[in-house]
Amino acid sequence: MTDAVPTPLVEPRDGIPDVVVEEHELLRAAEALAGGSGPVAVDAERASGYRYGQAAYLVQLRRRGAGTWLIDPVSCPDLTPVSAAIDGAEWVLHAATQDLPCLAEVGMRPSRLFDTELGARLAGLPRVGLGAVVEEQLGLSLAKEHSAVDWSTRPLPEAWLRYAALDVEVLVDLRDAIAELLERQGKLDWAEQEFAAIANAAPPVPRVDPWRRTSGSHRLRTRRQLAMLRELWTARDELARQRDVSPGRVLPDAALVAAVQASPRTMEELVAVPGFTGPAARRHGARWLEALTRGRKTPDADLPLQSLPNDAPPPARSWADRDADAAARLAYAKTELARMSEALCVPVENLMTPDTVRRVLWDPPTDVDGRLTELRARPWQIELVGPVLQAALQETDADRRAREAAARASEPAPPAEQG
Repeated sequence: MTDAVPTPLVEPRDGIPDVVVEEHELLRAAEALAGGSGPVAVDAERASGYRYGQAAYLVQLRRRGAGTWLIDPVSCPDLTPVSAAIDGAEWVLHAATQDLPCLAEVGMRPSRLFDTELGARLAGLPRVGLGAVVEEQLGLSLAKEHSAVDWSTRPLPEAWLRYAALDVEVLVDLRDAIAELLERQGKLDWAEQEFAAIANAAPPVPRVDPWRRTSGSHRLRTRRQLAMLRELWTARDELARQRDVSPGRVLPDAALVAAVQASPRTMEELVAVPGFTGPAARRHGARWLEALTRGRKTPDADLPLQSLPNDAPPPARSWADRDADAAARLAYAKTELARMSEALCVPVENLMTPDTVRRVLWDPPTDVDGRLTELRARPWQIELVGPVLQAALQETDADRRAREAAARASEPAPPAEQG
């Protein structure tokens, strides 16, 4: 880390490469990358907020001896030749879980990886965004003004391509700096276990009832309202898919919830609902009214449940009322994990996910380490956190109350007031 003013990184050292848009160019890129050496810096740009889904609209790769390659996955939708060319090499990504799904869609899957964002978290860095970590570790500043642009734009402007190339320009150097930092802290093995878990993770399972993630849906109190929201969300999703635009650009979530609450039955009533005043909302007004009507007419037996059944523990805020001893166990574990987090400079959620902690403490297992393994905790997490959870399982509400009473009794008495 340096206190010097960071040096702006404004131009790729090899210039801005041409975008690969033809099959023969893709094979040339694969050949070059196969002939390179060392880790491969990988990044992908999506058009979140503009297009439907999370597809990649540009893939960037850089490897020592091969240079930087910018590939258009719209023109070249099958990147398996590139994936085969770097098979076995370590991929270096920043916030890997964001990019891996869209890379998998075009045939690219790593066998091993290094996540510089996760590595920075484990190293205890205060800021873990790419620009902040590059600045702190390498003394360079990256411009981020194009991070949220519409990457589905064609042709891509030169300034955007420069930005994209710079995103992988120093990624391997950053990987080396973070690896050295983790090694000094004795955390490199922890990080490698985390990276392996990401690389070997099963593909994500499609979400059940994705409409339930509508922002503001918690304000809907009845199952009938939820049925209306489901129909309205589905109608919006179908239209967004047809138009290949982000659903939020068709109608914002707030408009869906407001429409359910207002329950309009005519076009005049619909356009009075906030969010339905624009020309697009009016143009598809019949679609929205029909969706709301379907929700109103949903048979009682088909109404969605207020919440989906699951095997997760109840919300922590209700533990004290439902099981005082479980609440005491959780309070003990939180205190000890907070201390461990501060001592190790590792965020609590990286020591062990809150969901895993709650599952173990709500339904105590006979074998804590075995249960943590079932819940896919990594060996380094089990070694560190397992004993804390084992100790927490001995905690009772009576213990907690006695300890608090003893702490109060040991407090010095307030000074007497002077008359």
